[in-house]
Amino acid sequence: MSFLVTHWFVLMNDEGSIILREATIADVPAIAQIINDAAEFGLMLPKSLASLYENVREFRVAAGGAGEAIGVCGLSIIWANLAEIVSLAVDPGYRGQGLGRRLTEACLDEAARLGVRQVMTLTYERAFFEKLGFAVVDRQTLPLKVWSECVRCPKNRACDEIAMIRVMEGVPELETPKPTAPVADNYVVPTVRSGGASEK
Repeated sequence: MSFLVTHWFVLMNDEGSIILREATIADVPAIAQIINDAAEFGLMLPKSLASLYENVREFRVAAGGAGEAIGVCGLSIIWANLAEIVSLAVDPGYRGQGLGRRLTEACLDEAARLGVRQVMTLTYERAFFEKLGFAVVDRQTLPLKVWSECVRCPKNRACDEIAMIRVMEGVPELETPKPTAPVADNYVVPTVRSGGASEK
């Protein structure tokens, strides 16, 4: 059995080649390690293995010579005209080689391919993202859906991340409904009686 893994570039360093590619299921434990190590320093939110397996198709990895993930970046689609760069992190031993920029550019290429007009990020690395064409925006202009994970963040009452957006040149704006706040559903969860019949 064969499968396709898309490769974007090969970078040579003193330890051999580094390949940028789409993440696979086998990468998830290493991705979790990289992300959660960065989360311990307050640089991003941690990710559970369950969440990473569920969303593995969002991620690109930089893979070392043995094929192991040494850097990661995700592209999360929020709405028709908005996506988010998420969980950008590189193993400390491989920083300073441009992997973060290459991973981010791969996600931006994917956003353009999908036809997403704007890509946002919530970050502490303003200068890094400005070099990639992002500009600071007022956080209050972002749709509520952006903040869905903030309830898990210990800083949710005093967030100090910077909101930035890049408008993708050549990608047209789609005429779609604007995202709104989620509406609470009024329903009763079915339960099972001891006799086996369900009730509502």
